[in-house]
Amino acid sequence: MQIHLAKTDITAIPVDAVVNPANSLGIMGGGVAAALSRKGGPTVQREAMSMAPIAVGAAVVTGAGQLPAKHVIHAPTMEQPGTRIGVENVRRATRAALLAASRYSFDLIAIPGMGTGLGGVDPSDAARAMVDELRAHRGPKPATVYLVDIDDEILSCLEEALRLASG
Repeated sequence: MQIHLAKTDITAIPVDAVVNPANSLGIMGGGVAAALSRKGGPTVQREAMSMAPIAVGAAVVTGAGQLPAKHVIHAPTMEQPGTRIGVENVRRATRAALLAASRYSFDLIAIPGMGTGLGGVDPSDAARAMVDELRAHRGPKPATVYLVDIDDEILSCLEEALRLASG
């Protein structure tokens, strides 16, 4: 698997799927989820909510509405919207997103910083957990993962986690 880092808006990436660090109810009211819902349109949230509840550690795939991505992988980091979480939820959500990408044979996906916004996980801890799960993933898909964010601190933490993992 190739892993790239990019400072960009996840709602503007033309990939097979973008990952939504969701809640179990499929409500896309804050953070990355809200941005994906705004740009993708109401069908994305409606479809996610129709598949709820989605357990932390599981993931569902929906269409992407008006987003340039083809699909959205909803991987809950929290059960209720706006809940503070621990880093283990980041690990479980990242693993679930990768397994969903593999199951749907997505070649190219984009993952934002998971759990660092509303979830309140320290960006450095979240980055290490995400990179650990990327390194542990053994499926042939996704072939390429873009770790993306618009926040410099999160990108710096992801870059450091990648450097430590490969060193």
